[in-house]
Amino acid sequence: MRRRSKFNPQPAQNVIDFGFADEQLEQPSLTAPLPSQRRSPYPLIDGESGGAESEKDSVSPRFFKFMSFGSGSSGNCSYLGSERGGILIDAGVKSEYVESQLRSAGISMDEVKGILLTHDHSDHIQYVYRLLRAHKHLALFCTNRVMNGLMQRHNISKRVRDYHTPIYKEIPFKVLDFEITAFEVPHDGTDNMGFSIVMGNRHFVFATDMGAVSSRALHYIQQAHFLVVEANYDLEMLLNGRYPDYLKARIRTPYGHMDNSNTAALLAKVAGHGLKYVWLCHLSRDNNMPEKALATVRQGLENAGFTVGSDAETTKDRDADLILTALPRFDATRLYVLR
Repeated sequence: MRRRSKFNPQPAQNVIDFGFADEQLEQPSLTAPLPSQRRSPYPLIDGESGGAESEKDSVSPRFFKFMSFGSGSSGNCSYLGSERGGILIDAGVKSEYVESQLRSAGISMDEVKGILLTHDHSDHIQYVYRLLRAHKHLALFCTNRVMNGLMQRHNISKRVRDYHTPIYKEIPFKVLDFEITAFEVPHDGTDNMGFSIVMGNRHFVFATDMGAVSSRALHYIQQAHFLVVEANYDLEMLLNGRYPDYLKARIRTPYGHMDNSNTAALLAKVAGHGLKYVWLCHLSRDNNMPEKALATVRQGLENAGFTVGSDAETTKDRDADLILTALPRFDATRLYVLR
């Protein structure tokens, strides 16, 4: 018997079908409408009211809450929320660790409404069913192609389909206070995407596991106030490292991963448009070091005329054009409250 989702899709008003499909890579120009200007031809998704509105639900959201539980080929998972609750992005970190770290930050799993999947590689999905089984109210948001990849490429229970809410690239949907748009990124999963998440006038973007910057990725990244972006490897370390040649070649393709210099060039291009905070993610254990990644990206930004602070939050940091830090591979970060 199919599980009933806690989410009750409501018909979207004044919808326009602008012809995108998640099976087809679209490359519209960078002058395409912003996410907030589009209207989904698919139902928007929101939590059930269940009667009288709670005090928390009646609060107008004022800030993002962000926390990472691990970032890299060993496992990826993070939390993005507001005062009303939040979502997980990927599920590649042990569920018990995620739950305990959220609890230590004062966040209950009851406040987590769903899981977004960027793609179907194991370091992003290996604990997804354990989380869903333990917390049956959760919805799983991913494209149909990602769901098919889960079923075909991994030893995972077919019951995961009972939690699935299909999403479609370039078609916004809503969870709580967030308008979320999945966008194409070049990588070698079955299907691959970043996420643009808008709340009020604040914009958070996740762009991890991509070998190059597509026009659609650039379109959303240049709107971001808060950005999680890949800086996977240092080129010299990769070329001189122990990896076999075929793996080095795979990593360096446009469907592999971004190196530190790629990320530095990207950020130098998009900084100055409101970008406030950058977290470098998915750093390789064998072919990168946080110090190298931060130094390379910082130098690229400073060469472009930007001042760069750390998240030590000194007066000097707060006065910088943007804050730059790197997500730990295995450890949880503090809970960032982003106003």
